[in-house]
Amino acid sequence: MIAGIGTECFITKYSVLDLDVWWHLKVGDWIVEHRAFPHTGILSRTAADRPWMAYSWGYEVLLSRFYAWLDLVGIGAFGTLLTIAVAVGLFWMLHRLSGRFWVAWLLTITSCSAFLFNIMPRPVFFSMLLFSVTLTLLLEARHTGKVKSLYWLPVIFLFWANLHIQFIYGLLAIGLFLAVNLLNHIAERWNVYSKRGEGLTLPVVPLLGVFAGCVLISCVGPYSYHLYQVIFDYSKSKITYTMISELQALSFKGPSHFLELFLAAAAFFVVGCRNKLDLFKLVLLVAASVLAFRTTRDAWFLCITAAAIVADFPISAEKRDRQINLQEALGVTLAAMLLLMVTARNWNFNRRGLDQTITGQFPVNAVNYLRRNPVGGPMYNSFDFGGFLTFYMPQYPVAIDGRNDLYGDEIDAKFYSSETADPSYTADSFLNEAGVVILKSSAPLAKLLPTDGRFRVVYRDEVAEVLARR
Repeated sequence: MIAGIGTECFITKYSVLDLDVWWHLKVGDWIVEHRAFPHTGILSRTAADRPWMAYSWGYEVLLSRFYAWLDLVGIGAFGTLLTIAVAVGLFWMLHRLSGRFWVAWLLTITSCSAFLFNIMPRPVFFSMLLFSVTLTLLLEARHTGKVKSLYWLPVIFLFWANLHIQFIYGLLAIGLFLAVNLLNHIAERWNVYSKRGEGLTLPVVPLLGVFAGCVLISCVGPYSYHLYQVIFDYSKSKITYTMISELQALSFKGPSHFLELFLAAAAFFVVGCRNKLDLFKLVLLVAASVLAFRTTRDAWFLCITAAAIVADFPISAEKRDRQINLQEALGVTLAAMLLLMVTARNWNFNRRGLDQTITGQFPVNAVNYLRRNPVGGPMYNSFDFGGFLTFYMPQYPVAIDGRNDLYGDEIDAKFYSSETADPSYTADSFLNEAGVVILKSSAPLAKLLPTDGRFRVVYRDEVAEVLARR
């Protein structure tokens, strides 16, 4: 399993094809260089004074160090390691819950096929991994009736909140767990359904302490409680959900979407076929389904939840396998990674191969032309190029990049309209003041702007078009 996933990463080189990995890298470099954390829109010219928080700063610093140590191979290796870590963490969760190797293996393969390769390795991969650990602890506590293991959760959230903003999904799971146990206590007190619920009811006060501890410790970081403002702002965003395909609802145009639906249906069946209703599993599964079917990027939340519920189907102790110990897990993982490193050259996973892959996707040659033939700014650029340009041409602050929380709906909508050659592009103030324009060659604006008397084409290839003001 590990070798197969690593091979997929090496062959596709998809770690370096992500539009956002480049601005994440540049932000990590900025943090390391300045030994501080940004609070405004660094790297941007159109939103430089807007408030902004690098809420994934832990991921960005790690990415920056991998690049500093291993160059482009470091970016690819970091993405590959993250991908493998998610798969291993998922298998660990499913084997721990099911107690059966082949059940865990099959569910891991199915789940990974449903979500793991739908998006590039990003900070959300830390959310996938840490949510798997969090959900395992919650479900095991439900079986044992002991809160003690949940005391590890605040430690998990100390890291999680500084790695990715979707720690909020973990808080959602813990909050639902607390609410269900509180309802069970109330029901038992009033003798409503004391014998119908599945799982043991845990004491509410320690659970409340765990939940409060997770919330409080999530504020331990450079941005404190202001992270929750970012979450609130994201919840109000609308335009980005029309611009970015991975933020849109499932289209069912690929097999991964059907696998996601299959996992969800299997989990609902497992919950429904039990004589005793597990309210926590049902409510969490419903919440995960609402989020995941609304946004393709959140497929991981539903797939991990559904796989855990299927794996947690009770069996007798004698049918359970011996738990894999830490030494065995580390040994297998390290052996597989060593094998991948040895064979990586066979897939051209090296500096030259990665550079060729990047050149075919991003405006490398266009930027190199501008370095040889400088054109005065400011710069206007395609949305998809923004992240790469922050890294490869930092002397020109970008007009737009993938930080939707920085630019907001109004600016995003303006760039989206202009790049699609909407007639309103002539009123785009950011374009009107630009001295140099870098667009995707396939963008409608790239075909229209050469006919605009204000600009002339100075460079064009299959990837990018560069225009300068006359």
